[in-house]
Amino acid sequence: MRIAVAGGGISGLVAAFRLRGLIGAQARITVLEASPRTGGVLYTGELAGGPVDLGAEAFVGRRPEVPALLDELGLAEQLVTPSGLRPLVWAGGRSQPLPERTLMGIPSGPESLAGLVDADTLEWVRTEPERPLEWAAGADIDVFSLVAARFGEQVAERSVDPLLGGVYAGSSRSIGVRAALPALAAALDRGAASLTAAVTSVLPPPSTAPVFGGLRDGYRVLLDALAARAEADIRTGAAVRSLARTERGWVLDPIGEVDAVVLATPAPVTARLLAAVAPEASAAARAVELSSSVVVALALPGDTALPENSGVLIATGEGLRAKAFTLSSRKWPHLAARGGALVRASFGRFGDPGPLSWTDHELVTAAVEDLRTVTGVAIAPDGFAVQRWPGGLAQYAPGHTERIAELESGVARLPGLAVAGAYLHGVGVPACVAAGTAAAERAAAVLV
Repeated sequence: MRIAVAGGGISGLVAAFRLRGLIGAQARITVLEASPRTGGVLYTGELAGGPVDLGAEAFVGRRPEVPALLDELGLAEQLVTPSGLRPLVWAGGRSQPLPERTLMGIPSGPESLAGLVDADTLEWVRTEPERPLEWAAGADIDVFSLVAARFGEQVAERSVDPLLGGVYAGSSRSIGVRAALPALAAALDRGAASLTAAVTSVLPPPSTAPVFGGLRDGYRVLLDALAARAEADIRTGAAVRSLARTERGWVLDPIGEVDAVVLATPAPVTARLLAAVAPEASAAARAVELSSSVVVALALPGDTALPENSGVLIATGEGLRAKAFTLSSRKWPHLAARGGALVRASFGRFGDPGPLSWTDHELVTAAVEDLRTVTGVAIAPDGFAVQRWPGGLAQYAPGHTERIAELESGVARLPGLAVAGAYLHGVGVPACVAAGTAAAERAAAVLV
């Protein structure tokens, strides 16, 4: 049996690994990756004498997929958790603690917003439960329209945007409520009397458990283990040019006939490959837009007086070029143990591809100047690493859930074909692991 996996990111490598387990040694699994390396937007570089993740650097610890996969691969000792320090938000020309007890920055009351927004906005938040809420069950709008109407624009731009910018490289204006905040949408559908009530009803109970997790030696150890255990023929620099059906299976250019295919490719590539075999599914994938970003990692002297916080997020409209800083050696104890100080600067929001075209010198200069502004500390890097991510993150715009349902429905009618990827049901690593696993099970169903 021959199975092809198009796309060698985390979703594709998980699919290949799961296919090996489902079908066994007799399967001939080929992974085709267009770029020169596997991993997609997971990439571990080197800086200051050790590994540093230059793409995603953490995963949501409350989801089980990554810890379970690490344990399955014999990598449980790689799991690390953050120090517990809280982030700051830079808004109104100064830094202050990021509000607590929020749902992706949407507050459950005015208390945590004190100092972040003006007095009129605080009063608007306080009185929100007194104003009638109009919401049609099943509706979907962008997060900004909902939050600005109920709590004011400052809440959207200073509390919500900094968090959505980190997750999606987008903003509350480009992200839909239903896809990004499904629990909130469900609470509104059930008839919550106010946005305050809806947020309060879906907030998780207070917990001391770590919100995030990471890997001590970077995501490369996970990627390498998946590739080894999949025992697949992994070909980099091998773009998939076309996909066609046959009486018995599929023909995938450039490798020929196969019995099953997993498309773990970005949405635009998936749309192109599906155009001839599933036009409606192709159109749904084509509607998913992508955002680009850049990560600049800075190695600083150990005596750099960085704030005792995990990072600094930047509100909308602050006139800075960076959108966020992760104070990595404050956030992660295993990085602090190396000595020195490490900081990651993030650039790029949906609709602004500008940072991709900046030179490394321009990016590092912007990172240093903006970091100096938000910390008030002299910044003198000992080294740096720059990683560009063109089209790296999907935008979960209003209507996203319906588009993905149409895509998956169309693909489900084609035996031996499955899709996976960060544009489906979540951009985080746990969601990609889940998507790769589900795709492998669908593709294998016609073979076992």
